[in-house]
Amino acid sequence: MTGSVLVVDDERMIRWSLRQRLEQDGFQVMDAENGTSARDHFQQNTFEVALFDMRLPDTDGMTLLKEFHDEQPDTPVIIITGYSSLEGAVDAIKCGAADYLSKPFDLDELSITVQRVHESSVMRRDIKTELNQKRSQFGLDNIIGNSREIQDVKQLIRKIAAGQSTTTLLLGESGTGKDLVARALHYESTRGAHPFMNITCTALPESLLESELFGYEAGAFTNAIGRKKGLIELANRGTVFMDEIGDMTPALQAKLLRVLEEKCFKRIGGVTDIHVDLRLVAATNRNLEQMVREGTFREDLYYRLNVVPVQMPPLRKRAGDIPILAQYFLDLFNREFRKNLEGITSDALDRLNDYAWPGNVRELRNAIERAVLLNDGDVVKRDDIVLGRTLLNVPRESQGELVILPIDGCDLAEAEKSLLRQALARTNGNQTHTGAMLGISRDQVRYKMEKHGLRSSSS
Repeated sequence: MTGSVLVVDDERMIRWSLRQRLEQDGFQVMDAENGTSARDHFQQNTFEVALFDMRLPDTDGMTLLKEFHDEQPDTPVIIITGYSSLEGAVDAIKCGAADYLSKPFDLDELSITVQRVHESSVMRRDIKTELNQKRSQFGLDNIIGNSREIQDVKQLIRKIAAGQSTTTLLLGESGTGKDLVARALHYESTRGAHPFMNITCTALPESLLESELFGYEAGAFTNAIGRKKGLIELANRGTVFMDEIGDMTPALQAKLLRVLEEKCFKRIGGVTDIHVDLRLVAATNRNLEQMVREGTFREDLYYRLNVVPVQMPPLRKRAGDIPILAQYFLDLFNREFRKNLEGITSDALDRLNDYAWPGNVRELRNAIERAVLLNDGDVVKRDDIVLGRTLLNVPRESQGELVILPIDGCDLAEAEKSLLRQALARTNGNQTHTGAMLGISRDQVRYKMEKHGLRSSSS
């Protein structure tokens, strides 16, 4: 146990006793006999715990508490009080004190209280540090672009994040960055310290998707040996992101509607309602309004999801962002592949700007990744930019893989397995890069690997 503690009390023997015991517990201790001396200490030093007597010669513990928290807002304060001022200690708790001790106090009790408060403070600090790291990695600053279209999206996300549980529907073509926006919405909100659960509705068949979302009780079906919590339950106080929600079956749509309306659900095979507090973010590249008219998507669920729609602009409508994104991805893959390409030539940028980008930002990322990976020069040139759909250049004779369907046909499952195997080989088993190469999500790659019995040494 290490950490610095500030002890403020006008009784010399109490200060001495506290110093002896806290130093025995491994703390470094500084003490003060009045408010003036205490201010000198906490304006010049940082403490992990502070103990203030309620009654001091030149001030009181409440005033000192407020002044101390102005200087060190994250440091917990324990108030020391006599029985006659117990009501004041309760007021101090309301004003932000972590705990209080009544005189005369037992040194063992004091030791336990200080250590508990210190451990809680360290835990909160670690959570705050982790949250700041997550916000740095996934926050709005990671949505790159200066165009008005993307700035409007970021402004809207800030407003949504300020709310507690507003359901959000992300609309837009594949590859426009809906998953990035979902994470930014989570980590920019007060839910950021709690779980973010991500699932792609097309990655799993209906039965597996239901168990992943809602969990199941032991014995609910064959091989259900024990109880399993679903993503919705695990995301309590956090966010669930459901991608490709337009592909969800009507039966699961009905169950999801209940979660949104009543904030509760039952596990598969369960009889008890489980209540959850979460934000749902859904995304789709399909026209849900048309699906409602066609009867393939529930109208009540659509209106429940469509509380705050966010339309993600396609890359072709934010052309001014293409050079910025290209440079961002160049820097990213320079670090990942340990290269030092100095930039992108004007001819290469012209080629990027002239392209329609049907795959949007994801396709641009893939194009720059390929250009950096295969580049042996100093810059990315026009000829390094490969656009449009490309066949995997793996000769069947040398690799034993199926690349082009023979005239007499072939088994579709085997063709899928063959292409998946080739893509995994090209990416050294990286499931994220494999998904990008095949135009599917990482979850879909993982599901198809399990389906075809393929293994990977990397994820």
